[in-house]
Amino acid sequence: MDWLLDAKTIFIALGIGHLFTLILISAYWHDHTKEVTVKAFFLAKCAQTATWFLQAFRGEIPDLLSISLANSILFIGASFEILAIMSLQKELRPATRKIYFIVTLLSILGFQLIVLLYNKENWRVAYSSFITAAIVFPVYRLVVVKAHTLLMKIMGYLYLFVIASSLVRGTVALLVPAKSSLFTPGIFQTIAFLALYIVMILGNTGFILLLKEKADQELIRLASYDDLTGTLNRRTFTSHAVQYLNDYAKRKQPLSYMLFDIDWFKAINDTYGHNAGDQVLQDLTARIKQILGPDDLFVRYGGDEFGILLPGKDEARSNEVAQQIKETLNGPMSSHLPMKYTISMGVLTVVPEPRTLPETLYTSCDKALYMAKNNGRNGWYRGRVEEPGTQVQPID
Repeated sequence: MDWLLDAKTIFIALGIGHLFTLILISAYWHDHTKEVTVKAFFLAKCAQTATWFLQAFRGEIPDLLSISLANSILFIGASFEILAIMSLQKELRPATRKIYFIVTLLSILGFQLIVLLYNKENWRVAYSSFITAAIVFPVYRLVVVKAHTLLMKIMGYLYLFVIASSLVRGTVALLVPAKSSLFTPGIFQTIAFLALYIVMILGNTGFILLLKEKADQELIRLASYDDLTGTLNRRTFTSHAVQYLNDYAKRKQPLSYMLFDIDWFKAINDTYGHNAGDQVLQDLTARIKQILGPDDLFVRYGGDEFGILLPGKDEARSNEVAQQIKETLNGPMSSHLPMKYTISMGVLTVVPEPRTLPETLYTSCDKALYMAKNNGRNGWYRGRVEEPGTQVQPID
């Protein structure tokens, strides 16, 4: 069976594939013109579309276009695609853009020097292959970063395949020059074309799916967090708190809960304005977040009322956290705030039962918060989960 493929047909197919991706990205970009990620990927597809169409007409148009210009555009397209992936992962820095600009410029200059001084096809192939591998290399982080999703890791392995195949092709070009050209019929040409086609389909589709995944994650974030303070909203907090209560009920281990609000917050809003009140809320949550651990849950119930669930922390450890919060807020005032502020806090620790609910903790801790306010504010008091005869006990 003859598996040989026509080079011109494959190049046109690759160009058309990137062209259709370009059309889809254009439709998406119409409503997202400010997104660097989409812009970079759009430019990458423009470059790759032009590259493959120029390659398709090699021999019918000047080599200046089909070789020099096509490979130069290929480097530009590869750089833009990697910048788009890095931007999607929020790892793109201004310094990275400058580095890629310099690397791309030097890559183009190096290729043109080879064309001018030693215009052998195997040298051009080897150079282009090794440069492509170097440009794509930073995307290996898609695989090694544990926090990345399965889709990100699959995309990472796809780019690792691109790196490996580029290195193999570059090595073959140096060792066996006759088999390195995509225009030379043979099994190497067939494998190379199939690899290019698979990478095009999976890469373009994968990027669209990554955009969708990013949008889904943003929707989840908006549905789960308070816009002003970045803390959990009540619904999300309750959902996570129920899981913790169930887990610690099975372990028969303690967890602690804090409920607090800002002293005289209404007076702050009335005196300094609601913008100042918002700044106080943001300052408060920013300071407290620095104290909390990765498993702690921080919720804004509404207005100036907040809660914190401290899984695994007993009375002694929750006392330490409460004292840290008090000392932090009583420290130097932030320069952008027009006033100092304090909070009153209720604290309780419990080994939950299977029937213990977040509402139970809230109700009991609310009584401790009430006592904190009645005893002069700017303090914290420890309560107990409500039982007959239970009293709220003050703590310094």
